[in-house]
Amino acid sequence: MADVDRRKRFKVDDQKIKGTLVLMNNNLSVSTIKDEFLGRKVSLQLISAHHSESSAKGLKGKLGKETNLKNWLSTVITHATKGDSTFELDFEADDEIGVPGAFLITNKHHKEFYLKTLTLEHVPNVGRVHFICNSWVYPHESYDKGYRVFFSNQTYLPGKTPEGIRYYRDEELEELRGNGTGKREEWHRVYDYDVYNDLSEPDKGPEYVRPILGGSSDYPYPRRCRTGRPPSKTDPNMESRISILNSLNIYVPRDERFSEVKMKDVYAYGFKLLNQGLLPGFKSVLDKISDEIIGTLENALQHKFKTISSNKFNEFSSFEEVLNLYRGGITIPKSDFLEGIRERIPNEFIREFFRSDTDHLAKFPIPQVIKENDSAWRTDEEFGREMLAGICPVVIQRLQEFPPTSKLDYAKFGNQNSTITEDHIKDQLDGFSVSEAIKSNRLFILDHHDPLMPYLRGINETSTKIYATRTILFLQNDGTLKPVAIELSLPHPDGDKYGTISTVHTPVLEGAKATIWLLAKAYANVNDSGYHQLVCHWLHTHASIEPFIIATNRQLSILHPIHKLLHPHFRDTMNINALSRQTLINAGGLLENTVFPDKYALEMSCNMYKKWDFTQQALPADLISRGVAVEDSSSPHGIRLLIEDYPFAVDGLKIWSAIKSWVISYVCVYYKNDEEIQNDHELNQWWEEVRTKGHGDKKDEPWWPKMHTREELIESCTTIIWLASALHAAVNFGQYPYGGYLPNRPAMSRRFIPEPGTSDYDELEKDPEKAFLKTVTPQLQSILGISLIEILSIHSADEVYLGDRDTPEWTTDKEALDAFAKFGANLREIEGEIDEMNDDKRLKNRNGPAKMPYTLLYPSSEIGLTGRGIPNSVSI
Repeated sequence: MADVDRRKRFKVDDQKIKGTLVLMNNNLSVSTIKDEFLGRKVSLQLISAHHSESSAKGLKGKLGKETNLKNWLSTVITHATKGDSTFELDFEADDEIGVPGAFLITNKHHKEFYLKTLTLEHVPNVGRVHFICNSWVYPHESYDKGYRVFFSNQTYLPGKTPEGIRYYRDEELEELRGNGTGKREEWHRVYDYDVYNDLSEPDKGPEYVRPILGGSSDYPYPRRCRTGRPPSKTDPNMESRISILNSLNIYVPRDERFSEVKMKDVYAYGFKLLNQGLLPGFKSVLDKISDEIIGTLENALQHKFKTISSNKFNEFSSFEEVLNLYRGGITIPKSDFLEGIRERIPNEFIREFFRSDTDHLAKFPIPQVIKENDSAWRTDEEFGREMLAGICPVVIQRLQEFPPTSKLDYAKFGNQNSTITEDHIKDQLDGFSVSEAIKSNRLFILDHHDPLMPYLRGINETSTKIYATRTILFLQNDGTLKPVAIELSLPHPDGDKYGTISTVHTPVLEGAKATIWLLAKAYANVNDSGYHQLVCHWLHTHASIEPFIIATNRQLSILHPIHKLLHPHFRDTMNINALSRQTLINAGGLLENTVFPDKYALEMSCNMYKKWDFTQQALPADLISRGVAVEDSSSPHGIRLLIEDYPFAVDGLKIWSAIKSWVISYVCVYYKNDEEIQNDHELNQWWEEVRTKGHGDKKDEPWWPKMHTREELIESCTTIIWLASALHAAVNFGQYPYGGYLPNRPAMSRRFIPEPGTSDYDELEKDPEKAFLKTVTPQLQSILGISLIEILSIHSADEVYLGDRDTPEWTTDKEALDAFAKFGANLREIEGEIDEMNDDKRLKNRNGPAKMPYTLLYPSSEIGLTGRGIPNSVSI
């Protein structure tokens, strides 16, 4: 009998498992060639899924014999032009290994490489086993254990994980959690939390100090990724910052870094911004340039900015002059001075900044809002339509009390209630009284009063001059919204406790008052633009999603079905958020220089986070809470819209329902009942950490789902996917199509409405266009703002859209794959429905006076500036 067993064992051992490994080599360096000649290899070992052996920490899967990658140099050189290198491997089949559930890989070279996949063929009793890796593998010295582990594309709940890979599943999660100490390096894969204490630069002076966001009741905020950089010299509570040239190297876990394709796009966008001479804080690049040309470069910077900021380039004098930005750009004189300096700069990237051989400072694509009609933006109908189908269609509410009241603390802010009266609007309600219009769900409000008023006095001490606005709109029989009154409020000059000083403006068609009405709409749009950027865009998508990403990687194994469900919706988010902290939302950064709250920008978003409720981020709940929808069990979505032609809500509910149907099907593949939810310790720890750490400042809120039922899991995952994909697309990719023409969406205002009898009022009467443009964003900051939102509105070449995955083999479970295919088919049907609605002339809000179809929730897109497409994640 023993002889028979030996013969059987020999027969199995004599078989070979064929393996194909695909990687992308970082570069073919001298050190790599030397490693090969010295015999330093990349080795792999298969890990048994079902057969274990004892170790100091318990049972773990048996390891197969070590296999080395052969012919490294010839393979990499052969495939260098394609970017990928493919290696054929032979693993010895072993009945004590059986089915491999994972493999170890050890990189003994001195350079990292990007490992894409490993595919095994002819595995006894199984056939094919596929491993999706998509991760950087650094030299073995970079890891405490000296190796990396990758798992097959099987999906397991923790309690159903094969015995052989349980140890490695837990070990991988421990490595991703880290120990919470030390500075994070490029090769680290550690996900950990920190507060926003890296936005200030106290070492540069008090004007660069901002509050720490997160960790206190005064400044609650979602957590961001911990980098572990040392504290600043001036304030030990503030994290030190890196130079602007190193911005792309700011720490995020290695696998969260942009792809090579995306990184090239980021470099190109950054160069475009720099080449227009627009990046604040550019002097910090001098730290990277040799001392002998520092003074020369400083002079060059001053010269370039002086040229751009001269009187000739400081103000737009007419709308026609603004339109020149899209027709031919702004002509600037050629500078022999700059060209001479350019030749002395050793850094090629920086040298391009000082080019003077072009005729134009800026030429931009024509924004869609003026493509068909360059004056439609001025109409009241377009103004109202964009609250339903514009870049920020998520703020408008149904007016349920008149006049509108304030919820600000009376003891601190006095009477902040609205001064709009029925006399202001009664003649514009098509025969309705105010009470009748409210009962008939005809009155709506865009209310930016309470969010702004606490900061208004400080904001108006800067170069900005802004009002807090309330805009009341009437729903007409044709489904369009007509603005009927705009209230402009300022803090009382005698102190906050005395309330406000307010004026109310109503539509006028001719004369100076018509220009004042246009300005009143501009002030409302300035409010809306800043609130959109800081709250609806940054806070509600970028910032609020990051804690879910961190918790998912710390507590849910890559084998976990919910990790596989959510992972595509986290792609690139941590990297873009890190870059934002470095260059966009930091003290003195691009955002403070392009939106009206200036240094109060992030503090204002912090104040709005106090009202953040995860459950209200679900689209149906949001629509109901704003009063623009009511519950209706007879509706396909369970709610009924009170504005039937509300493009964002109509399209959004279709997308929401498609996402939820997909999540229901997927979750039910793995959880057959609520008890399995409650027994899933990874899931429980994930949700506990989201609540108590990632959103720790909101941990005691009663609205958090308990995560005890499949229904709670389905609703929560649907909400996360909605926020990361569709909501972000709706509030991001329309920035340039709508806001690329600054008069339509000014981001700041610089003066109040002129008083009669003043020279400014005389100018308003004689040259209304010039008066308007002198009030809103000036030329240089307009170009800066347009440049920025153009970048933010572009789809990169490697974008992955909702309903697609970057690999078709993301799981082996047929039920899950079939449900995902149905999801994709559902989204394609929605695209057809959106096309039909946009062609329906009865739906006036689908195109409006600007003849601009609403496509921001159209799932697919091409590369570039398209004004459509829903990427899987917050990727830009």
